[in-house]
Amino acid sequence: MTFRSISCTLLLLASVPALAQEPAPVAAQPATLNDDLRAKFVAQTPDDVVASKLIGLSIRNGDNATIGSVADVVFDSRRAVKSYVVSVGGFLGLNAKYVAVAPEALKLSRNDGGTLDAVIETDKDQLRAAPEYVYLGSEPKK
Repeated sequence: MTFRSISCTLLLLASVPALAQEPAPVAAQPATLNDDLRAKFVAQTPDDVVASKLIGLSIRNGDNATIGSVADVVFDSRRAVKSYVVSVGGFLGLNAKYVAVAPEALKLSRNDGGTLDAVIETDKDQLRAAPEYVYLGSEPKK
Protein backbone atom coordinates (compact mmCIF):
# COMPACT_ATOMS: atom_id res chain seq x y z
CA MET A 1 0.00 0.00 0.00
CA THR A 2 1.14 3.44 -0.73
CA PHE A 3 1.18 6.26 1.71
CA ARG A 4 -1.57 7.96 -0.28
CA SER A 5 -3.97 4.98 -0.12
CA ILE A 6 -3.29 4.57 3.61
CA SER A 7 -4.13 8.27 4.15
CA CYS A 8 -7.38 7.98 2.22
CA THR A 9 -8.37 4.83 4.14
CA LEU A 10 -7.65 6.50 7.49
CA LEU A 11 -9.66 9.57 6.50
CA LEU A 12 -12.55 7.40 5.40
CA LEU A 13 -12.52 5.37 8.61
CA ALA A 14 -12.29 8.53 10.70
CA SER A 15 -15.35 10.05 9.01
CA VAL A 16 -17.62 7.00 9.38
CA PRO A 17 -18.05 7.31 13.16
CA ALA A 18 -18.75 11.01 12.77
CA LEU A 19 -21.60 10.27 10.34
CA ALA A 20 -23.00 7.62 12.65
CA GLN A 21 -22.96 10.02 15.60
CA GLU A 22 -25.26 12.66 14.09
CA PRO A 23 -28.08 13.44 16.49
CA ALA A 24 -31.46 11.99 15.68
CA PRO A 25 -33.95 14.55 14.34
CA VAL A 26 -36.17 16.07 16.99
CA ALA A 27 -39.88 15.66 16.35
CA ALA A 28 -41.30 19.16 15.96
CA GLN A 29 -44.86 20.22 16.59
CA PRO A 30 -46.85 20.56 13.37
CA ALA A 31 -47.38 24.08 12.13
CA THR A 32 -50.86 25.33 13.00
CA LEU A 33 -52.92 28.44 12.46
CA ASN A 34 -55.11 29.93 15.11
CA ASP A 35 -58.78 30.36 14.21
CA ASP A 36 -58.31 34.04 13.32
CA LEU A 37 -56.05 33.14 10.40
CA ARG A 38 -58.02 30.24 8.96
CA ALA A 39 -59.78 30.72 5.67
CA LYS A 40 -63.52 31.14 5.96
CA PHE A 41 -65.53 29.58 3.18
CA VAL A 42 -68.87 30.95 2.06
CA ALA A 43 -71.55 29.23 0.00
CA GLN A 44 -73.41 31.13 -2.69
CA THR A 45 -77.06 31.95 -2.07
CA PRO A 46 -79.78 32.73 -4.64
CA ASP A 47 -79.75 36.41 -3.60
CA ASP A 48 -76.03 36.86 -4.31
CA VAL A 49 -74.93 38.96 -7.28
CA VAL A 50 -71.80 37.60 -8.94
CA ALA A 51 -69.60 40.28 -10.55
CA SER A 52 -68.97 38.16 -13.66
CA LYS A 53 -72.73 38.22 -14.35
CA LEU A 54 -72.93 41.95 -13.67
CA ILE A 55 -70.14 43.18 -15.95
CA GLY A 56 -71.54 43.67 -19.44
CA LEU A 57 -75.15 43.60 -18.22
CA SER A 58 -77.39 45.88 -20.30
CA ILE A 59 -79.00 48.73 -18.41
CA ARG A 60 -82.51 49.83 -19.28
CA ASN A 61 -84.47 52.87 -18.23
CA GLY A 62 -88.11 53.14 -17.11
CA ASP A 63 -89.22 53.23 -20.77
CA ASN A 64 -87.51 49.83 -21.30
CA ALA A 65 -84.90 51.40 -23.63
CA THR A 66 -81.34 50.11 -23.37
CA ILE A 67 -79.16 53.07 -22.41
CA GLY A 68 -75.82 51.50 -21.54
CA SER A 69 -74.12 48.58 -19.85
CA VAL A 70 -72.22 47.89 -16.64
CA ALA A 71 -68.52 48.25 -17.47
CA ASP A 72 -67.06 47.99 -13.95
CA VAL A 73 -67.76 48.09 -10.24
CA VAL A 74 -65.86 50.46 -7.92
CA PHE A 75 -65.39 49.51 -4.24
CA ASP A 76 -64.49 51.84 -1.40
CA SER A 77 -61.88 51.14 1.29
CA ARG A 78 -64.41 49.05 3.26
CA ARG A 79 -65.04 46.92 0.13
CA ALA A 80 -68.60 48.22 -0.22
CA VAL A 81 -69.85 49.15 -3.70
CA LYS A 82 -69.05 52.83 -4.23
CA SER A 83 -70.31 53.12 -7.81
CA TYR A 84 -71.11 51.30 -11.00
CA VAL A 85 -69.20 52.42 -14.07
CA VAL A 86 -71.62 52.58 -16.96
CA SER A 87 -70.58 52.43 -20.61
CA VAL A 88 -72.69 54.80 -22.71
CA GLY A 89 -72.77 55.07 -26.49
CA GLY A 90 -70.15 53.76 -28.82
CA PHE A 91 -70.16 50.53 -30.75
CA LEU A 92 -68.47 47.38 -29.46
CA GLY A 93 -66.62 49.47 -26.89
CA LEU A 94 -65.29 52.00 -29.42
CA ASN A 95 -65.99 55.66 -28.63
CA ALA A 96 -67.87 54.68 -25.50
CA LYS A 97 -68.03 57.12 -22.62
CA TYR A 98 -67.78 55.88 -19.04
CA VAL A 99 -69.74 57.48 -16.21
CA ALA A 100 -69.96 56.42 -12.57
CA VAL A 101 -73.38 56.18 -10.99
CA ALA A 102 -74.16 55.77 -7.30
CA PRO A 103 -75.09 52.20 -6.33
CA GLU A 104 -78.57 53.25 -5.20
CA ALA A 105 -79.28 54.71 -8.67
CA LEU A 106 -78.97 51.31 -10.35
CA LYS A 107 -81.80 48.96 -9.40
CA LEU A 108 -80.78 45.32 -9.72
CA SER A 109 -83.39 42.58 -9.69
CA ARG A 110 -83.89 39.05 -10.96
CA ASN A 111 -86.39 38.23 -13.68
CA ASP A 112 -88.48 35.05 -13.75
CA GLY A 113 -85.63 33.14 -15.40
CA GLY A 114 -83.27 34.08 -12.57
CA THR A 115 -81.04 36.35 -14.66
CA LEU A 116 -80.23 39.89 -13.58
CA ASP A 117 -82.02 43.01 -14.75
CA ALA A 118 -80.54 46.49 -14.31
CA VAL A 119 -82.74 49.57 -14.45
CA ILE A 120 -81.83 53.22 -13.93
CA GLU A 121 -84.18 56.18 -14.00
CA THR A 122 -82.42 58.35 -16.55
CA ASP A 123 -81.90 58.50 -20.30
CA LYS A 124 -78.93 58.31 -22.67
CA ASP A 125 -78.71 62.08 -23.01
CA GLN A 126 -78.35 62.56 -19.24
CA LEU A 127 -75.69 59.85 -19.08
CA ARG A 128 -73.80 61.38 -22.01
CA ALA A 129 -73.92 64.78 -20.26
CA ALA A 130 -72.60 63.33 -16.97
CA PRO A 131 -68.93 63.83 -16.04
CA GLU A 132 -66.71 61.17 -17.60
CA TYR A 133 -65.27 58.56 -15.27
CA VAL A 134 -61.50 58.44 -15.72
CA TYR A 135 -59.53 55.56 -14.22
CA LEU A 136 -56.62 56.72 -12.05
CA GLY A 137 -53.39 56.39 -13.96
CA SER A 138 -55.08 56.81 -17.34
CA GLU A 139 -55.69 60.56 -17.12
CA PRO A 140 -54.79 62.42 -20.32
CA LYS A 141 -51.35 64.05 -20.27
CA LYS A 142 -51.40 67.84 -20.09
